[in-house]
Amino acid sequence: MARITLLGVPLDCGKARRGCLMGPDAYRVAGLAETLTDLGHSVSDAGNIAPGEIRQIDGPAHLHALPETVAWTEALAGWGRSSDGLVVFMGGDHALSMGSVAGMAARSADRKRPLFVLWLDAHSDFHSPASSSSGNLHGCPVAYVTGQSGFDAFPPLVAPVLEDRVAMIGLRSVDGAEKRALEQSAISTHDMREIDETGIAAPLRAFLRRVAAAGGDLHVSLDVDLMDPMIAPAVGTTVPGGLTFREAHLVMEVLSEADVVTSLDLVELNPALDERGKTAQLMVDLTASLMGRRIFDRPTQGFIEA
Repeated sequence: MARITLLGVPLDCGKARRGCLMGPDAYRVAGLAETLTDLGHSVSDAGNIAPGEIRQIDGPAHLHALPETVAWTEALAGWGRSSDGLVVFMGGDHALSMGSVAGMAARSADRKRPLFVLWLDAHSDFHSPASSSSGNLHGCPVAYVTGQSGFDAFPPLVAPVLEDRVAMIGLRSVDGAEKRALEQSAISTHDMREIDETGIAAPLRAFLRRVAAAGGDLHVSLDVDLMDPMIAPAVGTTVPGGLTFREAHLVMEVLSEADVVTSLDLVELNPALDERGKTAQLMVDLTASLMGRRIFDRPTQGFIEA
């Protein structure tokens, strides 16, 4: 059984639409800690982290909340590096992964282990601050943590994640600038057409074999919009055609069987957009599948109109 630390990250500055700051409390209300404890794990809730000092920073004028995002990145990177056990970062929008991945990569480097990253998202989040037309920094984490240029305002990386240690699964909305950058990178990308044609287990298991062969740690970044909005509506960046309920749970169960996951992001949950809490509950259930729950012991749930 694992020692799990839950960290609330009420970060809501990576985009203009508000609401993700309520995510950590939504996971608590949905019973994340209790669910993992019932599976036999040792679970502690570290409360909510706060950003570091917010300083005036000069940067491209179109960027949204650059000083705040930098402050969050500093705080999360430092906390992650000093953490122990399996960490669940309860977000918060996807800009939190700048700090969570940077911190976990530094922790792995301190332990002389390589960090791999599995990006479960409809979007690749491979923009630089300059290439992002929206100015929303939640579209930049993978570029930052892999050491791409244009992030001078952000903390220097202790241990950049090598591109060939990153896999993206579930893609179905990638901007032109990101596509061109990805084509020049060593990141492995798997879009929904590939998943429709070959299934989701094959690329996932191939990536996990690489993690195991390298003796690596694995950080999983799970965005609500990985799933189809029909089952996960509580996100401001919905894209039709996402993973089904069964595909999402299969991913988590395959990850569980591989036993290489050392940290997890739960991001982009906006409770203000949810329907009777069903998206928060889905994310809790997916985390339970990652941590050992199997289809035979999954409880029956009902969502009844009030």
